[in-house]
Amino acid sequence: MVFVLKYRKNLISDEIFEAIKDILLGVSERYYLNFQAVGSEDNHFHLLIEAAPRYSPSQIMQICKSITAKQLFKRFPEIEEELWGGHFWSEGGHIDTVGDGYDVKKKMEEYILNQGGSKKQLRLYQFSSAVSDGESPAKKSA
Repeated sequence: MVFVLKYRKNLISDEIFEAIKDILLGVSERYYLNFQAVGSEDNHFHLLIEAAPRYSPSQIMQICKSITAKQLFKRFPEIEEELWGGHFWSEGGHIDTVGDGYDVKKKMEEYILNQGGSKKQLRLYQFSSAVSDGESPAKKSA
């Protein structure tokens, strides 16, 4: 999934990226979503999510966008001044679905890493590798 900030504003700082990761950990527990990796540039966000078929891809997008937006506005009220109208994310987004049969996680992580003008521009966080190493996912970032 790819979400774009409203008006393509360059607002995803390191602090906001960390807050989004924290919020997604809570979403993961509440909705039983398995976030594999998330990546961001200044004005858009990539997510690789594994989910049971209880939710459609569009429902997952709606859940992630609405909860992250509400929580970010609570934590960072100053961003409301940049994003008039009360929306953090622009309407819609991009969803790709993939099935089993090839190394999905590796291919999608490669795709996310290859986004952006330079490797330094993109921040990537791998949820699953943090969990498999026995560490708290919130403490491990790439």
